[in-house]
Amino acid sequence: MFFSLIIPVYNRPDEVDELLESLSHTTYKEIFEIVLVEDGSTLVCNDVAEKYGDRLDISYYYKQNSGPGDSRNYGMQKARGDYFIIFDSDCIIPTQYLLEVDKALKQNYVDCFGGPDKALDSFSDIQKAINFAMTSFLTTGGIRGGSEKIDKFQPRSFNMGLSRKAFEASKGFGNIHPGEDPDLSIRLWNLGFETKLFPNAYVYHKRRIDWDKFSIQVNKFGKARPILNSWYPKYNKLTFFFPSVFIIGFFISIVLLLIFNFDYLLQLYFIYFLVLFLVSSYQNKSVKIGYLSLIAVWKQFYGYGLGFIKSYYKIIILKQKPQEAFPELFFKV
Repeated sequence: MFFSLIIPVYNRPDEVDELLESLSHTTYKEIFEIVLVEDGSTLVCNDVAEKYGDRLDISYYYKQNSGPGDSRNYGMQKARGDYFIIFDSDCIIPTQYLLEVDKALKQNYVDCFGGPDKALDSFSDIQKAINFAMTSFLTTGGIRGGSEKIDKFQPRSFNMGLSRKAFEASKGFGNIHPGEDPDLSIRLWNLGFETKLFPNAYVYHKRRIDWDKFSIQVNKFGKARPILNSWYPKYNKLTFFFPSVFIIGFFISIVLLLIFNFDYLLQLYFIYFLVLFLVSSYQNKSVKIGYLSLIAVWKQFYGYGLGFIKSYYKIIILKQKPQEAFPELFFKV
């Protein structure tokens, strides 16, 4: 099987350098190609691509800015392979990654797969805390690749595989962002394709974001979910409401304490955050990261929860068109 690695990039030459450096050390011996798609960047990475030209088979393309989904589609259209592997530019790829993918596809072929993300020891404490918030079963239930205890796995495009056959049938990613990943997964299911988690095909996802950028990101995740629910009501789940219920319940617990001196509900929140602190501190071997994880989880639930409530009101209650209600979530292609 000939793999084409599709990497959209926007103003991140340093990230691309780290990613290509990691791929240059792969233990996979078969031929594969890398397709770099510069999405209208002003800080281009063509020099970085040339730097690795003697070690990796790299094709570099520059196009006008149209968002990550359309850039991935562009890369897959240009690629030569029969199976595409999609990475975000802020990923670092373990040496055995392609071997694990090749092994998994030979054992149980599937037209679309996703893999987990992990944190390297070299990541900053905030990056490790955000990684915990985004991947822990205690926060997201494993939907980002940490668990197979869900009926259908929805791969995320920072670490995703897609066959040429599935790409041509589905036409690839839509123009919503974020939300283009589950949108594609559901359309693939409706076309009869299967998706699967490859737990050993993990990447190190660096997520170069600060607290403010993280809050904006998860708020957009919350806004996107009711839109997807309106498009695909069959796949709506009660768990999607959890962050909003969590936030509303927290403020209710504060009111109950101040007005009625009733603190039992607030105690439940205290226990939950204590468990988060202990688990993160243990997993990361750092009390500081355990504390930062509490901040990350709160920002995650608060940002996502408020975004979900706002979007639910506009999309589900008022029946507004998604592109008009939240134009910032849609790229023009």
